Amino acid sequence: MQTRVSSYFELGRNQPSLDFVDVDIHGDTRVFVDPMALRLLPSPWASHCVCLVQSFFGSVLKAIEVDDEATGRSLLGCLHEPNETHLGLSRGRAKGRALGMHLARDVWDSLKRSEAAKTGLLEDLEDAVLMIEGISSDIISDMTTNIIREPLIEYTERMCLQYGIPLENAVDSGPLWNRESRLWENQFVRLPVTEHGKLLLIPKSIVRRRMEYDEQEYFRDYILPCLMERELSANTKLVRLLKSGTRRVYKKDLIARYGSGKAVAIRETLRNPQVLDKYRRDRRRAPRPPLSHYDLADSQVGGVEPDWDSLLKTVLALPTGRQAAPDYEDAIEQLLTAVFYPSLADPIVQHEIHDGRKRVDITYTNMAISGFFYWLSQHYCAQHIFVECKNYGTDVANPELDQLSGRFSPSRGRCGILVSRSFQDKNLFERRCQDTAKDDRGFIISLDDDDLRILTEARKADDSKMQFDFLKAKFNKLVM
Repeated sequence: MQTRVSSYFELGRNQPSLDFVDVDIHGDTRVFVDPMALRLLPSPWASHCVCLVQSFFGSVLKAIEVDDEATGRSLLGCLHEPNETHLGLSRGRAKGRALGMHLARDVWDSLKRSEAAKTGLLEDLEDAVLMIEGISSDIISDMTTNIIREPLIEYTERMCLQYGIPLENAVDSGPLWNRESRLWENQFVRLPVTEHGKLLLIPKSIVRRRMEYDEQEYFRDYILPCLMERELSANTKLVRLLKSGTRRVYKKDLIARYGSGKAVAIRETLRNPQVLDKYRRDRRRAPRPPLSHYDLADSQVGGVEPDWDSLLKTVLALPTGRQAAPDYEDAIEQLLTAVFYPSLADPIVQHEIHDGRKRVDITYTNMAISGFFYWLSQHYCAQHIFVECKNYGTDVANPELDQLSGRFSPSRGRCGILVSRSFQDKNLFERRCQDTAKDDRGFIISLDDDDLRILTEARKADDSKMQFDFLKAKFNKLVM
């Protein structure tokens, strides 16, 4: 029987309103941490993770370059099975099958023998999926998790404090990669613990069911077309002339002549490095998006689909007034976290700024790669989106607008959302938001209960265009 983190700790919410993967604490959830996903996230946390991965993999490649086997094996030997994440391919209770001392030795041997590693063809950890024998998606996922364990611990602690998950002191961190010393270290940290051991929470924005880099895709869609072009140019015996006059080379004939697999990919990439460059560009230009709510609810992952009606009803059922303000803020955070995922992620509740002198009800990191918030990030200062919740029975006035605009800055972002129950004169309030924008004090979109209904219906219908058009129309009123 599965027991999710949300039910084990009685959080009162489930996967759509949680920022982390709501894993089964008994077994493994079939998703992977993708290092490429970290590169795509426009956040300081993700950038820190990328620096750690680059530092570690660079150290391993340097050991290969100078033939320092002792250092190489020592670096890889600290990559243990990260059972505490409960991600991967194990059946039943989490076992962690991807890494261990024997596999670390095998990885070193594969890297050392590889022409791709020796010649500098490998640049990033994910390249190893394409061209290193014995390295698969689950191994890359486990390696990445190990390398970024320290920021994951920090993330886990923050999520626990936010959602009320108890933390235990003096828990062994496991090996932490120090990119300054380029050594592994251990610390005692605070982590949640169940009867099955410590837990390490993973942001759902960085997991995939399928890695961004795929060896079969690379061979099928890049290596084979390269070989096909070579045969056509040389007009070899593999070229078939069709009745239409078209010259064609069949993939099965190419495989019969050249072979298949990583060895062929390495050989042909060394001969034509631009093929790998094109693959990298294409994957970065059209990356796979984060898992949707429905991907996460898939049977292999085991989450739940959003109950949009219930999320909205919780907000609308609350009475107005100060007494219900904390419940209103919590309900708004649950609803917006689900509605705006995956564009807005990593919600921080009661976020302190200015050394604690000011607070923001909810601060989201803008991680959009499409949609309205991506458009916003391309045209305005929108690294974060600040949300203020006003459970008022009367109109919101200028002081509340000034309160939110006072949270803006060039480094944090200058865009926010003010959520209130209703407006007696909505046009007047929108003109006040327009004045704030014209005075160069930032951009504030106002949402009331009716607006939340529209946004929720858009997500319920999976209509991204409707959401974009609705928010864009509201933003246009600020700048036109």
